[in-house]
Amino acid sequence: MRAAQALRTGDQARATSLELERSEALLAVLGQAIAELSLAHTLETAVARVSELLRAERVAIYLGDSNRLRREGGSGDAELAVAEHLLELAFGPLRAQGLLHIEDAQADARLAPVRAAVTEARIDAALAVPLVAREELVGLLAVYLPRGRELEPNEAALLSALAAQLAVAAQNAELHERTERQATELQETIASERKAAKQVRALYEISRSFAQSLSLDATLDSVTSAAVDLLDADAAVVRVLDARGDLLVPRSPHLADPRLEPLRPLLDREQTVDELPREPVVLDPPAARSLGEPYELLVPFLEQGASALVVPIATSAELLATLTVVSLDPSKRLGAEQVETALFVAGQAALAIDNARLTQERKDFADTMQRSLLPRGLPEVAGLEVGAVYESSARVDVGGDVYDFLTLPGGELAVVLGDASGHGIAATADMALAKFAFRSLVRLYPDPAALLEQANEVALGELAGGNFVTMACLTIDPATGSVSAASAGHPPIRVLSGDGSIDLLAPRGLALGIEADQRYETARATLEHGAALCVFTDGLVEARRDGDLYGEERLHLALLDGRELSAQALAEHVVADARAFAGEPEDDYAVVVIRRT
Repeated sequence: MRAAQALRTGDQARATSLELERSEALLAVLGQAIAELSLAHTLETAVARVSELLRAERVAIYLGDSNRLRREGGSGDAELAVAEHLLELAFGPLRAQGLLHIEDAQADARLAPVRAAVTEARIDAALAVPLVAREELVGLLAVYLPRGRELEPNEAALLSALAAQLAVAAQNAELHERTERQATELQETIASERKAAKQVRALYEISRSFAQSLSLDATLDSVTSAAVDLLDADAAVVRVLDARGDLLVPRSPHLADPRLEPLRPLLDREQTVDELPREPVVLDPPAARSLGEPYELLVPFLEQGASALVVPIATSAELLATLTVVSLDPSKRLGAEQVETALFVAGQAALAIDNARLTQERKDFADTMQRSLLPRGLPEVAGLEVGAVYESSARVDVGGDVYDFLTLPGGELAVVLGDASGHGIAATADMALAKFAFRSLVRLYPDPAALLEQANEVALGELAGGNFVTMACLTIDPATGSVSAASAGHPPIRVLSGDGSIDLLAPRGLALGIEADQRYETARATLEHGAALCVFTDGLVEARRDGDLYGEERLHLALLDGRELSAQALAEHVVADARAFAGEPEDDYAVVVIRRT
């Protein structure tokens, strides 16, 4: 009996000694990790020691909160899903006491919601301990064990104690690394700011803004304001060649201070091309006199210590403009260094001005083409009042909106409003096709639905692959107010009654040019005296401001607000309301209003 007792006592002593050695080793490693304040080292060390002490092949530490976890070093989605569910069980409203032990992951009902993820991640059993530091959830310590592996009391106690220290270590290490990272980033930013001169940064911004600008006026404004800011000058002006190429016309004069307004007349003078310097010139009184009247006015200022320079703005092929900069302060004289800066601005400006000029010419041409396909005037039909507005987009490409009117032999007014998909020349061709189809078919097929059926067959044969046209077609009898309408994928027609109510005419039908043998619905209504119809293309309701659509609700409010206006005034009111909301339109849109008088 004494021998047996001695053996038992020896076994207990050895077990206690072993556990003590385990704890001391683990705490020593964690202490080293905490001292180094390295999150990666802390986690790596903790995983290795827990795996060794619990004889487990899979140990994972997840960081995050109750909303989302992440595993350092990455893991599969299935394992993360299981870990998040374990955290919910261990730390959620029905949380276990400290440590959660799942002895059979496949059979345990608590893991039923993530059973597929358990299978995919090949998890047989699991231990989960939330990592909580200073009452804040830091993450989860998970040990994935073989099925049936029993957990000894000292192992559970050791794991809980380890989790508490690991949470503090991880939190401190993460905070330390975040602080170090922010400090490093701040130092790098300061070093970069000191290394990069203000002038270089400004020139980069100028170059970028010039490259992105498609407006000639905006480009010229940027040139003069940037020249004044970069050269620390008082005024600047760009003189651009006129259409004939004989004169340089002043554009976008910029003054650094409103109090310098008396200087503006010196900037608003034209210059002949013959007097233009071909190289950059820093002006002195003799040089200013030699360049003619615009610069002769600067002579009294130059004699009092002011300075000025003139830089040509040109491409390799042609002269486009000149940049003139004036500094009135004798202590801020413009010299060779400022000429170099002005030359850089002029080089960037030359490309931007050339692009902006070509862009403006293309847009003018596009608008001319677009408007040439629209009716030259509004129809005059007794008993009806017609208004129409076409709003061109700020983009260069031609849009595909078209509307047209035709008075039928029986006295009805036929109206069509279409929108071709896409932009550019192809959209213009499709728009012309839509107008041709309406004009050529409406007398043969006065019923809107029949007209669209025939127009669809024409579109199938003529439209380029993938293109289509949405179209609303309607007829109004001014004597009876009878309205017949059909639609090929077009927005519903609004009917504004005299009492202020708004109804929709929304016949169904597929856009033209998509599928053969289409049949289109006919919607009918009666337009009372004083009531109005509003037909529009989708660019109106899809006008945006900061991602927010103008939308149908704002359209209805605009219609109600202008219900007492004439047809033309109401159409203009709706367009003005959309423009006030969204600014320059990104897409063309057309609005047609017909009121029964």
